[in-house]
Amino acid sequence: MKKSKWIIGLILSFSLLFSGCSLPGLSASSNKTIKIGTMVTTESQILGYMQKYMIEHYTGLKVDIVNNLGSSIVLHKAMENGNVDISSVRYTGTDLAGALGMEPVKDPKKALKIVQNQFQKRFDQTWFDSYGFANSYAFTVSQDFAKKNHLEKVSDLKPLIHDLRLGVDNSWLKRKGDGYEGFTKEYGFEFGHTYPMQIGLVYKAVQSGKMDVVLAYTTDGRISAYHLKVLEDDKHFFPPYDASPVARNDVLKQHPELKKVLQKLVGKISTEEMQKLNYDSDGKMKEPSVVANEFLEKHHYFE
Repeated sequence: MKKSKWIIGLILSFSLLFSGCSLPGLSASSNKTIKIGTMVTTESQILGYMQKYMIEHYTGLKVDIVNNLGSSIVLHKAMENGNVDISSVRYTGTDLAGALGMEPVKDPKKALKIVQNQFQKRFDQTWFDSYGFANSYAFTVSQDFAKKNHLEKVSDLKPLIHDLRLGVDNSWLKRKGDGYEGFTKEYGFEFGHTYPMQIGLVYKAVQSGKMDVVLAYTTDGRISAYHLKVLEDDKHFFPPYDASPVARNDVLKQHPELKKVLQKLVGKISTEEMQKLNYDSDGKMKEPSVVANEFLEKHHYFE
């Protein structure tokens, strides 16, 4: 399942970035149909379906979901090309470095203000306020390991560092700015052993004791499901990754009712709630569309 998603995302990525061709589901939107783009992550797809059902609940518009766009860069390109009207979710830290090519900003409010201003100026797009959660990187250990070694924050790892096994997404090891090189400079130590892994495997690896520490995502439902402990980033190394929807301004002008609908989701989803929703899909094997629908029905579509 995950492999097929990755392959589809890769095909879409190359087509959008290099060929400029329109693939099925990526033709320009019609006046009566809104196209919401999602990435390959469960989180992105759950939020996309929430938007779809909210829009169809409150307006007479039809909504199509364009799933499995390979990355935020591909999703951004689809928005610029007019193939997608709304990005289901974008993250401040990701797009500061990616779409905007700017240096990381550690203050969440400043980061949000910058991306909102810059997306208006550069891309004629509206970056909404946050859903209420941030999906950030976090060093994570098992509860037993934390108790045994009195671990509360990342700095507490320093006395143990030479013996620790770190399981981490390979892209983070090579990434500039908020990657491994930047981390070692900020915290002043390196892990004794680093093991590149697929992000989906790190949770089971640390729970089972095959890894001592892993770099996880804060909204991943497996953190709570596996009873893992997130260590405090006490030096505030990781930039904020507050999550928001983004929409093209020409679409908002054509359908002004969309803005009001999207704003209904602002501030409504906490990090803990997003963890649960992600686990409902990844752990309990519910379709993202089902998870989204159950959440909205529970909250009466935020009427």
